[in-house]
Amino acid sequence: MALKIVLLEKKYEKTKFSCGYELLDNYIKKQAKQDVNRDLSACYVLLEDDDIIKGYYTLSANSIKREEFEDDLIKKLPPSYVEIPTILLGRLAIDQSIKGKRLGEALLLDALKTSLQISKNMGILAVVVDPIDEKAIGFYTQYGFILLPTSGKMFLPMKTIKDLFKDI
Repeated sequence: MALKIVLLEKKYEKTKFSCGYELLDNYIKKQAKQDVNRDLSACYVLLEDDDIIKGYYTLSANSIKREEFEDDLIKKLPPSYVEIPTILLGRLAIDQSIKGKRLGEALLLDALKTSLQISKNMGILAVVVDPIDEKAIGFYTQYGFILLPTSGKMFLPMKTIKDLFKDI
């Protein structure tokens, strides 16, 4: 089974996708293409050879209020930045049929690499996620994401992402 990560297209088979979270299943089946068409997000899909979606993630522009970040992270930023520019990794899901094969990690790394490329053309302080549950918090924590206690969101500074891919 050869897998690839590409931008979502209408032709890809999504009706069989099941990650175990109805919210995430319904998003890829019913909403993702509409969000892409409305320029609300970019959706990247993990495909098998036969164009069946086995995973996906979304990226969109975002901002986080300055006061949500720890002082040590934003102390060097001008106080005029009330909202801090970020990229939102809005959704990330893997089909149950391929869980346990570290493909969630592959999608996350692809999302971070894509975010790094975007950050070369615009100001981005961090990638932000809004974990769906405690299991998701555990997943993101193991990759260095830091909890924003006031909102429950998590972030990974762009500097950390740059260091992760410095040899690429």
